[in-house]
Amino acid sequence: MKKKDETVMSGTEIEAKALADQLLRDEKIFRFNRGGVTFTGGEPLMQADFLLEVLGLIRPHIHCAIETSGYAAEDVFRKVLENLDFVLFDCKHTNNELHKKYTRVGNEPILRNLQILMSSGKDFSLRIPLIPGVNDTKENMLAVRDLLADAPNLKRVELLRYNKVAGAKYGMVGMTYKPNFDTEAEPHCHTEILTDAGIEVLVLK
Repeated sequence: MKKKDETVMSGTEIEAKALADQLLRDEKIFRFNRGGVTFTGGEPLMQADFLLEVLGLIRPHIHCAIETSGYAAEDVFRKVLENLDFVLFDCKHTNNELHKKYTRVGNEPILRNLQILMSSGKDFSLRIPLIPGVNDTKENMLAVRDLLADAPNLKRVELLRYNKVAGAKYGMVGMTYKPNFDTEAEPHCHTEILTDAGIEVLVLK
């Protein structure tokens, strides 16, 4: 029985070779369905050595993608990028000070790695989790449009509506969920700003 204030690890430890072997068993299915493997998290770049080891074993046999915040050292991002076919790249806010306010870190490494991605030739989608009153403004979307100018490998921008399920995770680590924005508000998408610039937009619920 779990004691008060006791941290419990959930999950299964696995070596990179064992994981790669499991994935390679389904290689024919991936090829038949034109599918592949997406590494997500948490943040997979926080386990870059493990990730690179797995990627080195399964690619080019399997199409490989990653979902990432882009918050990583430049050398780490470049090494992982070389071993990917597709990137789902999060962009929470283009304004550095507001990014610090809501995430506690600046967005400089994120925007730097986004520039690296855009010049790499690798296909990618930009994902924006829309937070009501935080990043669902015209100013932010205009800045996103400008960031993505001349990015021929951009497939689309995905707008993700705020998911209140995130609040359930706070209690698991002894924190209280008190967001400083209205979780019931409907975010503004401003899709026309991107579509008028020729950028495909997908709104996800």
